[in-house]
Amino acid sequence: MTFFALASLAVSVDVKAQSMKKLPNGLEYEIIKDAPGTKTIADGSYVSMHIRTKIADSAMFDSYKMNNNKPIEQQLTAQFLGGFMDGFAMLTAGDSAVLRMPIDSAFKGGQIPPFAKSGDKVTYIVKIFSVKSVEEFENEKKEAGAKQVSIDDKILQDYIKANHLEAKKTASGLYYVIEKAGNGKHATAADKVKVHYKGTLVDGTKFDSSYDRNQPIDFPLSGVIKGWTEGIPLLEEGGKGKLLIPSALAYGQNAPPGSPIKANDVLIFDVELLEILK
Repeated sequence: MTFFALASLAVSVDVKAQSMKKLPNGLEYEIIKDAPGTKTIADGSYVSMHIRTKIADSAMFDSYKMNNNKPIEQQLTAQFLGGFMDGFAMLTAGDSAVLRMPIDSAFKGGQIPPFAKSGDKVTYIVKIFSVKSVEEFENEKKEAGAKQVSIDDKILQDYIKANHLEAKKTASGLYYVIEKAGNGKHATAADKVKVHYKGTLVDGTKFDSSYDRNQPIDFPLSGVIKGWTEGIPLLEEGGKGKLLIPSALAYGQNAPPGSPIKANDVLIFDVELLEILK
């Protein structure tokens, strides 16, 4: 179902509001497409779906306008959804539905948006693509993570070879190169440090540089990506080197918004450890 078809559906639902069925908790629903399936959504299921939400006539959220029109994956819980969970519990993969509930019930115990008023209806228009249990989701995540480790290591080994680096590897999969020794002092993960750095992708794309700002930064090593928490203590104070960081020790799937960094990108940092700030 396209976004435009779904937009039309929202209009037709308003016209046919009186034909919607109702659950005891006040949730109104209409199953637009009932696909064959027995695996319904349970409390805690991870669900891949497209969803549009609105309060009265005000649009709130539209997954079709996000991430190149790809479905979102969300864990659905009764604690988060309240009475809407009863509606999702009727759906399986391939189903489409409209779920509607009075705002006073939908936000019971929560904060009603300032533009809304008592008596307004909250509407969810959903299309379900897949349903996974918590166990299935975690196993899939572990398998994908293990596969990504091998992919990242191959990328980093190719980078090391192409750039003729003499890199060492830690048990976590981090590679590092010591380019200049310092005074022999090493930071710990509990320290605050001052550094100059440049960050690039493996293709050379620069995404950040304190050198460009002509301003080093200081930060606690406990508050940065794992690759820095582990890698910067490998340098000596006053020394410099290169950190080659696999995605699991960088941002993984959670790439910074608006950055050239994408999901599962490995990162290359040139780092100069200027000072250890106890």
